[in-house]
Amino acid sequence: MIAGTLMAQTYAPGAYPEREISNRALRLKILLPDARKGFYRGTRFDWAGVIGSLEYNGHSYFGPFFEKFDPSVEDVAIGDPIVAGINSAASGPVDEFIGADGAALGYSEAKPGETFCKIGVGSLRKADNKPYSSYTNYTIVSGGKRDIKAGPGWIRFSQELHCGSGYAYRYVKTIRLMKDEPMMMIEHTLVNTGKKAIATRVYDHNFFSIDHQNTGPAIVMSFPFTPRPTQDMGGLGQIRGKELVFPKELRGSDTFYSEFTGFGTTADDYQIRIENTNSGAGVLIRGALPLASLGVWAVRTVVAPEPYVDINVPTGSQFQWAYTYSFYTDKTRSSQP
Repeated sequence: MIAGTLMAQTYAPGAYPEREISNRALRLKILLPDARKGFYRGTRFDWAGVIGSLEYNGHSYFGPFFEKFDPSVEDVAIGDPIVAGINSAASGPVDEFIGADGAALGYSEAKPGETFCKIGVGSLRKADNKPYSSYTNYTIVSGGKRDIKAGPGWIRFSQELHCGSGYAYRYVKTIRLMKDEPMMMIEHTLVNTGKKAIATRVYDHNFFSIDHQNTGPAIVMSFPFTPRPTQDMGGLGQIRGKELVFPKELRGSDTFYSEFTGFGTTADDYQIRIENTNSGAGVLIRGALPLASLGVWAVRTVVAPEPYVDINVPTGSQFQWAYTYSFYTDKTRSSQP
């Protein structure tokens, strides 16, 4: 149970509950959910499965993208240093559940003082009639019942929650490493135990910081389709066939963001490849569901594809989806599709 305003984070190295999982290829540090001592305690991202680091074949893929934490910052202040507030100070691939209307589950129906659902976080109190914002640190009324189980090469998180207003769920996230392979699966199951249908979206905010090198010409992101930006990329990004490239190194306050169309209606287009051509490290992400939307955010310390999928769970039913990450280097590239 979590109540009231959470304690301020300090982000001192090694100060957080964590668990390491590994196989012969990958080694991961998982930062565990904890209302008082956890690395991530905001109300934007799912608390379960935050990856503090991932190493493969001498290369690193994840790590905090921000250089300073300041609870007075609403989202992220891009400069020198990069400063993150409580709701955006995350690491690795993290999920955010947010509807196509831009609001959390049940927010539009709730009156000020009533509760709504932020899946993976808890039951949150609506403060006023302002539009929902991912960057507002809402009061957590209840974090529900959480459980963690782990074994060789896997860790499973579960959360059971009654949110109020007829919404309730059981949510399970499992991070699983394939035996002796540089492959990670993130599996999700959402069971609707409430009286109302759950209709929302979820996106995987992939905070990639491959070998801790700055975003620039060495970083190449590719897709099975030709991405079409929906806004001006301001000279910071460029489409080259089926690739998104960064023609110059991002510096200082440079911030890239664009949404993209061009994908189809099947899961075949949920394939995102990111390579650091300087270090030779890369990853291919596959999703089990069709893309509903796609954004890419990048600053000098991180490049972050944000693929969305639709979630629809009638009452009494369950919904499952998964992401697969295949990691490779120059020496293992030939084995990747």
